[in-house]
Amino acid sequence: MITQEMLSLVDRLAGRRVMIVGDVMLDHYTFGSVTRISPEAPVPVLQVSDEQYRLGGAGNVARNIVALGGAATIIGVIGNDQDGQTLTGLLTEAGAHNDLVCEDHRRTTRKTRIIAQNQQIVRVDREQTGELPKDVVGALLEKVVAHGQGHDIIIVSDYGKGVVTRALMDALHALTGPSGTRPRILVDPKPCNFDLYQGVDILTPNAKEAAEGAGLAASSQDGPVQAAAALFRRLRCGQLLITLGSQGMALFEGPGKALRIPTFARKVFDVTGAGDTVIATLALGLAAGGDLLSAAVLANHAAGLVVAQVGAATAQPEALREAIASHPDLAIEELTGLA
Repeated sequence: MITQEMLSLVDRLAGRRVMIVGDVMLDHYTFGSVTRISPEAPVPVLQVSDEQYRLGGAGNVARNIVALGGAATIIGVIGNDQDGQTLTGLLTEAGAHNDLVCEDHRRTTRKTRIIAQNQQIVRVDREQTGELPKDVVGALLEKVVAHGQGHDIIIVSDYGKGVVTRALMDALHALTGPSGTRPRILVDPKPCNFDLYQGVDILTPNAKEAAEGAGLAASSQDGPVQAAAALFRRLRCGQLLITLGSQGMALFEGPGKALRIPTFARKVFDVTGAGDTVIATLALGLAAGGDLLSAAVLANHAAGLVVAQVGAATAQPEALREAIASHPDLAIEELTGLA
């Protein structure tokens, strides 16, 4: 893959439009240091030095798209509470266009992470994940139709909080984008909802999610290949991009063609939000006219940048250019053992 072509793709990301629909959430970080154990119980005592609120879930996907120069429109559900107001404010501050549905009887999802010396020591989740009321689902579908007609690339960011349903997926499949065809649908999946992803264009699970969705173990060397074959049979999806942690990515352009892309991460502090970065960069690369392999390599570069930071982070275009220039020779190899 020619470095100059990859650099040109980064330049073309600016202004490209992507719609995100899914589970938005508020990430709350409490940073500090631990120097002693509590006398009340055998637990560490955190001396707090800083607290931050950041976009999580689908909101982090939108944040990544904007950070790379793209235009993000996000649709989801929040509660009528302070966390919902904070989340909406963060989306506006990030430069994402949001059209969220407010549900009076549902709290906004918030994940609190306690971090000491760059190490997460506990996470506290506040959320409600039950079925959404019919009027809320109806409002979501109206927004999907209204905005979806103006996009050729749509991301479904599924965190299993209740937004992604059969009705939502049916509405996405029925859309006609500005190109005159159905928008390309990319899904960051949750194993509990795999049957909802029938016929989508690209699925981006990690190895564990792919194995769970396929009903297989992904611990062996051939795990991703076997999982991909089962997912293609189960979902009839177009392509698969399975993230493999320190082993990089496995890109399946179809049931009979797969490539392994090596990891570009030099160091790993925190994998929080890495999947959001992958699907955001992949979608934006495709929106910019890149082929699937080029967009996947770009996503791998972006993931390598964000895992070197603490908390859900983003990649910037200049950092992407530097990462591409520092890896002129890519050891991309074909995966064997395909069905």
